Amino acid sequence: MGNSVISANRGVKYILVGALPRRLAAMNLEIEINNNYKSQQKSLRPKQLKLMFFCDLEVDVNGEETFMVDRKILASYSGRLSKLFGKSKGSAPSLKVVFHDFPGGAECFELMLRFCYNFGRTAITPSNISLLHCAAKFMEMKSSVSKASNLLEQTEKSFEETRYWTWAELLMALKQCQGLLPASDSSGILDKCFDSLVGRLALASEVSPCPSTSSPDSSGFRFSCDTKSTESLKTVFSKTTWWFEDLLFLSLVLVEMLVKSMVSRKFNHVIISRFLVYYQKSKSSTASFSEKCRIVETVVDMLYILDQSCVSCKSLFEIHWVALNLKLRKNSRNKLENMIGSQLDHATLDNLLAPSPYGMNYLYDVNLVLRFLKVFLRGLCQVSAMRLNKVASLLDLYIAEVAPDPYLKPSKFLALIMALPESARDSYDEIYHAVDMYLEVHSGLSEEEKMKICCSLNLEKLSAEACIHLSQNTKFPSKSAVQALISQQFKLKSLLHATTKPPKSFADSPSTAMEAGNESKKHESEDQIVLYAGKLDLQSDSKDLRAHLQGMQWRVMELEKVCRKMQIQMAKIMKSRAPSHSHSRSLPRLCS
Repeated sequence: MGNSVISANRGVKYILVGALPRRLAAMNLEIEINNNYKSQQKSLRPKQLKLMFFCDLEVDVNGEETFMVDRKILASYSGRLSKLFGKSKGSAPSLKVVFHDFPGGAECFELMLRFCYNFGRTAITPSNISLLHCAAKFMEMKSSVSKASNLLEQTEKSFEETRYWTWAELLMALKQCQGLLPASDSSGILDKCFDSLVGRLALASEVSPCPSTSSPDSSGFRFSCDTKSTESLKTVFSKTTWWFEDLLFLSLVLVEMLVKSMVSRKFNHVIISRFLVYYQKSKSSTASFSEKCRIVETVVDMLYILDQSCVSCKSLFEIHWVALNLKLRKNSRNKLENMIGSQLDHATLDNLLAPSPYGMNYLYDVNLVLRFLKVFLRGLCQVSAMRLNKVASLLDLYIAEVAPDPYLKPSKFLALIMALPESARDSYDEIYHAVDMYLEVHSGLSEEEKMKICCSLNLEKLSAEACIHLSQNTKFPSKSAVQALISQQFKLKSLLHATTKPPKSFADSPSTAMEAGNESKKHESEDQIVLYAGKLDLQSDSKDLRAHLQGMQWRVMELEKVCRKMQIQMAKIMKSRAPSHSHSRSLPRLCS
C-alpha cells in the first residue's frame, strides 16, 4: 500500500504512512515530511543545524498549540511514539505529529514533556496527577519502554495516597477528571476519586462532628479549612448535607457515577435522595429548556434505583411540577409517576391538583390521578387498611374539588369514584355530596348517565342525614331515592336483630315484661316499614312518591331512636347483673 496525500500547502505535504498497521493508523496521528528540509539545511549555519537536530519533531496538540521537541527523547519514554517511528519507512529528517484527541490538550502535553526532559522526574500533586495519568496512559509510558522512569506507575502509586488529600484537593482532582472525560473514566482514576470521596463522606456521617466547634478535618480525615464547604458546615447545612453545595460542579455524567458508587457502598439512601433533589433545584434554576430536561431525567433515573421509602413524596411532587412543562422521555415520566403512586398516602390535595395537559378543556389532569391510583393499587395485598383509608379520604377531597368542572366527562368522574374498592371507605357521605354537586353542574345528563353515577354510591354506608337529603333531592333519579330507603330499612333490621337479648337465667326479672313489650313494638315497626314500602308505586307521580319516602324516612329515624334507647337500657341491666366481689347482690335498677 502506497502513501496517500492528505493535503498540500506551500510545498509541505501531509501524508499518512500506509505501511503502518491498522491499529496504529487509527490513532489519529499524521506524519509530515518536509521535502524542503535539505534545501533549508544548506542555508543554515552549524549552530542552527545543531539546534535543528534537537528539535526534529513538531507536535500539533489538538490544534491548540504546536511543540518543537526531540523525537528521541519522547520515543524513549513513550511506547506509542516508539512504535510509530519504528514502523515508518525511511529516515525522514523532519517529522510532524498531529494529535486530534490528546487528553487535557496542550497543558497536559506540556506536563508530560517536563517529565521527559527532566530525566523522568516531576512533582506529582493532586493538582496535576489526573493530567499526568491520562497523558501517560495515552502515550503508553510503561516500564517496558523506560525501565528507569515509568510515569504511569508513578501516578498510580500517588493515587494510593488520596486518603491524605484535603477536601479541596480531592475536589480539584474531580474537576480535572471531569474535563478529561472519557479518558479519565477509561483509565480508572474517576473510580479511585469517587471511592475516596464516598468513603470520607460515609465516615463524616458516622462521626457526626459538631458544626459549631469542629472542622471536617477533626472527623478522622483531612479537609481543607479554607474551603466554602467548611463555612457551609458551620452555618447553613446540617452535618449530613454540608457537602451538597461543593458537588454542584459535577456534570450529569459524574453525578450518575457518584450515585451508583454510593449505592454500591450502601450509603444512606435518604441522604442520596436529598442530594439529588438539591442538585436538581440548584442546576435547573439557571439551565436552558433542554438542559432542564436532561437534569430532571437523570435525577429521576437515579431516584428510581433507591429505596422508595427513603425518597420524600413532597420532593417527588416538586420535581413533577417542574416536569409538567418539560418534554421528558416516556420512560423517565413513567418512573416518576410510579414513585409518586407507590406512596400516594403521603400526598396532599394540592399535590394532586395538576392542571390539565395543553389543549384539553377540563381544569385538572384527572388521568394523572387515575394513573397514580393504579400504581398504588398494584400492590394492594401489601397495602395496610390505614394507608388505604388515607388515600380514600384524599381521593374524596379531590373528587369534591373536580366535581364542579363543567368539562369533566361522566366517565372520568365515575372512574374516580370506582377507582378504590368499597372497603376503602367507611362512609360515602363525601362522595354523595360530590355527586350532588356534579349533577347540579351537569344538569343536561340523561337519566341513564345519572343512574350510572348514582349506582356508584354504597347506600349502606350513607348516614341517615344523607339518606334524608337524597330522598328529597330532585337532582337524583327517583329509583335512587327508593334504593336509599330500602337500604336504610335493611340497616335498621340488622341493628334491631343485633340488640343483645337478656340471659335465660334472668327471664323472671322485672325487665322481662318490658323487653317483651319492646320486642312486640319492634316487630310491629318492622312490619309497618315493609308494608309501607310495598305500597309504593314507582310509576306514580314523583311528588307523591317523595312525600311517601319522606314519611318513611322519618319513621326509620324514630325506630333508630327506639333501638338506641333499648341498647342503652340493656347495657345498664347487664351491668347491674354483673357478679359483685361482695356476698350481697344488688337489685337491678330499671330505666324510666
